[in-house]
Amino acid sequence: MTTTTTTVDRGSGNPRRALVALAATALVACAGVVPAHASTPQAPRTPAPSTTPTPGAPGAASGAPGGAAARKEPPAQMSKVGGERLGSAGDQVGAGAPNLPAGLSALSWVVADADTGQVLGARNAHWQLPPASTLKMLFADTVLPAVPHNGSRTVTPEDLKGMGDGSSAVGIVPGGTYQVPDLWRGVFLRSGNDAVHVLAAMNGGVEKTVADMQRRAKELGAGDTEVRSPDGYDAPGQVSSAYDLTLFLRQGLKDKDFKEYCSTASAQFPGGPAGPGKDKPFGISNTNRMLSGADGVAPYPGLIGGKNGYTTNAGNTLAEGAQRDGHTIVVTVMNPQDNKRDQVYTEMRALLDWGFAAVGKATPVGTLDQAGAGGAAAKGGTAAVSGSAAGSGSGPGALAWSVIGVGAAAAAGGSGWLLMRRRRRAQG
Repeated sequence: MTTTTTTVDRGSGNPRRALVALAATALVACAGVVPAHASTPQAPRTPAPSTTPTPGAPGAASGAPGGAAARKEPPAQMSKVGGERLGSAGDQVGAGAPNLPAGLSALSWVVADADTGQVLGARNAHWQLPPASTLKMLFADTVLPAVPHNGSRTVTPEDLKGMGDGSSAVGIVPGGTYQVPDLWRGVFLRSGNDAVHVLAAMNGGVEKTVADMQRRAKELGAGDTEVRSPDGYDAPGQVSSAYDLTLFLRQGLKDKDFKEYCSTASAQFPGGPAGPGKDKPFGISNTNRMLSGADGVAPYPGLIGGKNGYTTNAGNTLAEGAQRDGHTIVVTVMNPQDNKRDQVYTEMRALLDWGFAAVGKATPVGTLDQAGAGGAAAKGGTAAVSGSAAGSGSGPGALAWSVIGVGAAAAAGGSGWLLMRRRRRAQG
C-alpha cells in the first residue's frame, strides 16, 4: 500500500503532560495520544510518494506549497447549490462590494452573513478538498445532541483504537473517567482525536458516528461532503468544501454548547487515573490562535470562534465566526498556497474585515439557505437563491463525488505543536 509521510513543526510542552502521554501510549500502542501545545504549523511539507491521482481530484499537484495533495486549478464543474455563481470558478463578488483584500492565496474561501444566510463573496465555494479537523464541526453538529451532557465514560483501550498515527490529542488516558463537557473541551480546544473517539464510542462507535455524520451533512444540504473519519484524519475519498464547512459552523453557532466550546480560549483538563502526580488537572489552550492569541497571532476583535485544522493533504483549514455592529460574519478558508507562517490567520483576518465592510452593501452572490436543505438540494435537486443576488439563481444539486487519488493518507488532528520531539506527527 502506498503511504503518505506528513511533517509538521515540533515544539515543547509541559513535562507532566508528556508523562500522561507516555502512559497512554504504553496502554494503547496504536494511538499516538499526546497533549499538544497550541500553534498552527506552517512547516515545509514532505511531498507524498508518487501516485496517479484521479483527474479533478485534490491529488493532482502533489508537493504543492499548500499541502502535498493540493492542486492548482478547481474542477471544470462544481455544484451550484446555493446559487449559480457559487458553482463558478474564481472569485465571486457582487455589485457594491469593496475590493477584495490583496494577497489571498487560499484555494477556496467563503464569506457569509450568518444571520441572513447571504453569501457575500466566495472563491471556488464548492471545490471538494480535504477538510482536516474543521470536519470536527460536523462531528459536533451530529454528536452534541446525541450524547447526554451530564454523562461520563471510563475510557478503555478499545475506545482509542483506530486513531491515526500522529493524531493530535488532549491527553486522555485509558482507565480514566471523563465527563462529557471535558471531552468536548478536548475536541474544541485541543482538536483531540482521542476525545473524538471516546465520544464516538459513547455514540455507538466510529462506524455508526461516520454514518450519522454523513446523514447530518445531507440534512444540512452539504452535498460536497464525504465522511470517512469522525475526526478529520486524512482518508481516501474524505472531502468537504468551503461552502459546506460554512454551513456546519453556522449551524453549530445556533447551539449554545457548540458556541460555548468553540469560544473557549483555555480550560483545565482532568488528569489520568489516580496515582502520584497523575490525577491532577492540567491547563489546555485553544489551538485556534486567532481566539487564544498564542504565538504572535493577535486575537480578532469580536471573534466568536470556530475550528482550525491541518494535514499534509489539506494544508491549513480554518472556519471562524465574528460579531460586530449587530452582524455575525462566518468565513471559511481552505489551503492557502502562500507558505508564510500564520498565512491562514492572515487571510482569515482580511476576509472577516472584508465581510463586515461588505455586509448590507454588497449584492450577495448566493445563499446558505438552500431551498429544502436536506431535501431537494441535498438530493441533487434545484437550489433557489433568496433575495435579488445579481448573477445568482438556481442550478443542479451537488455533483458526483470526486475521488482522492492517494493511498493511505497522512495523519490528522487539530493544528498545534506536538510534544513528542522524536517523531514528526500529523494533524487534522
